[in-house]
Amino acid sequence: MPTPFIRNHQFNAIRRQSELLIQALRTVADRNVLKAVRDNASFKLGELFPELPDERRSELSALSELDTAEQFQQFLEGLEPWREAFPPISNNQLQKLFPKTKKLNAPDTALLDFRRLTYLGWTDIAANRMYLVYPSEGRYIGIAGRFTATNKKGYCLICNGYEELALFTVKTRPANSPPDYYKAFGNYICLDSQACNHRIADTAALEQFIQTIREGKAADA
Repeated sequence: MPTPFIRNHQFNAIRRQSELLIQALRTVADRNVLKAVRDNASFKLGELFPELPDERRSELSALSELDTAEQFQQFLEGLEPWREAFPPISNNQLQKLFPKTKKLNAPDTALLDFRRLTYLGWTDIAANRMYLVYPSEGRYIGIAGRFTATNKKGYCLICNGYEELALFTVKTRPANSPPDYYKAFGNYICLDSQACNHRIADTAALEQFIQTIREGKAADA
């Protein structure tokens, strides 16, 4: 059994390059332009896995040499065994991440496909709460806050996709501040975390978002 090494956001980035190549193959007649698109795809794949052994790197770069939609689909399907799962987490572990929430209405983790998660997110409509869990350095980070549906589409901070958004607001208490002082930090992210996980191709914005909240010492969890 191969050792998985492709995280969800990396798989999404590979799929995105395949979509760009398919579009170019359908619309570009100039061979030089098409070669440039292929070379760029190969370069982008190399950037995704800078420390990958040459053998694996060569296997991935084969994507840039494909010609038909069927070949691209077969290539992506062939990557499934190499997909690295989000570290499995139980519902008991989720509850411990959010001790201030007495009744946590979390998704049933037994039903999740962890290979397709970069982060675990869900909303509790009745409580008007949004939750986000992200693995970092061998442990889980849990962020909880309020959400306000915008009822309109926009660009998500996390995945940069154009989708229906929610304003996710987290209360933080800065260091050395009075016990009753809170500062709200918020941003617009996808209301549907499953769709967001399907699009995210870079974790930089997500990790910066979490870091900013943690530096403010989130008080809502």
